[in-house]
Amino acid sequence: MNSCYTCVNIYNYVVVIIKSVLVKPWRNFTHAAVFSEIIFFLKNINFTFVSSQRASSGRTIKMSLGCVSESQFRDVLGKIHAEIERRQSHKLKSAERATTIREIYAPLHQHVYHLQESYLASEFLELVKYCTSSDATVEGLMKLIQTEAAPRVFRFPVFQKEFCKDFIEELEHFEQSDAPKGRPNTMNNYGILLNELGFDESFFTPLREVYLRPLTALLYSDCGGSCLDSHKAFVVKYDMREDLDLSYHYDNAEVTLNVSLGKDFTEGNLFFGDMRQVPLSETECVEVEHHVTEGLLHRGQHMHGAMPISSGTRWNLIVWMRASRERNKLCPMCGRRPTLVESDGFSDGFTMDPDDTSSNVSCSLT
Repeated sequence: MNSCYTCVNIYNYVVVIIKSVLVKPWRNFTHAAVFSEIIFFLKNINFTFVSSQRASSGRTIKMSLGCVSESQFRDVLGKIHAEIERRQSHKLKSAERATTIREIYAPLHQHVYHLQESYLASEFLELVKYCTSSDATVEGLMKLIQTEAAPRVFRFPVFQKEFCKDFIEELEHFEQSDAPKGRPNTMNNYGILLNELGFDESFFTPLREVYLRPLTALLYSDCGGSCLDSHKAFVVKYDMREDLDLSYHYDNAEVTLNVSLGKDFTEGNLFFGDMRQVPLSETECVEVEHHVTEGLLHRGQHMHGAMPISSGTRWNLIVWMRASRERNKLCPMCGRRPTLVESDGFSDGFTMDPDDTSSNVSCSLT
């Protein structure tokens, strides 16, 4: 996946904006223009950084909200430059990792790389069958789903337990191998980018197109649910010796599916607030328990987070689904019309022509 540099959202920390330039022609897949504007969040730093030029240029720099010492400023500046460099090289390094994985990694469970209907829960298949019928309605679908865990957050079984077990075993086998690992984003230190393992074409594309889009077309028609044409799929891992929780954030997606795969864990519930446009002072959060094999389907701009687990290990599958017709008009991360540059794969889900969904572009924000 490409990192776009227009407005990179690395959540839950504090906004950093740097303005600079990059010019590159678009062809096929693209992302928003690098350094047109960068927004990202630095962990444990409570300040906002704004610069009219590159930070190293010595031009006017404005700092506020808590950067109180010269050493802290230098530390923050170093993190900014490191993140910029990471995103500039992300596309190439991701492609290199994927190539190396194909060459040296021997899967433990080859079958999990190819979606089979037998992997899916019968309740989920029933929902899909209803949604593809000629008389399907939102009201009828809601009667089948039964559980609205939070406003417009829907919970239902997605996978069979046996598939979740095999999938986790494959993930752990990969983690223990010598193959290079690409982490999903700067919020999650432990996880795997599934496109680099080769899951996209044979697993997540049919999952999105055949099984998930019929549901999202009914449930989220107001935010691109009927025209989801790309995705980013990854897994995140929570463990007592690794990441325990996930801070309050929104996703680079029109619609998100979050499935608890296992293993054994306690606590670690999710919590949902309001949409990102609603001030935090006006928000009340709803706690949602996460059940193994079940998915939570929600709008990408719906603010949410994960509370700490208190024991065990949990793997979660995250599928960010994107609708180019929506994000071509307004980048979901910066709230502006994106400026696009060439990219590979699904990138961040943008296309050059809002009416053309044949190729995808990215406003790489992760």
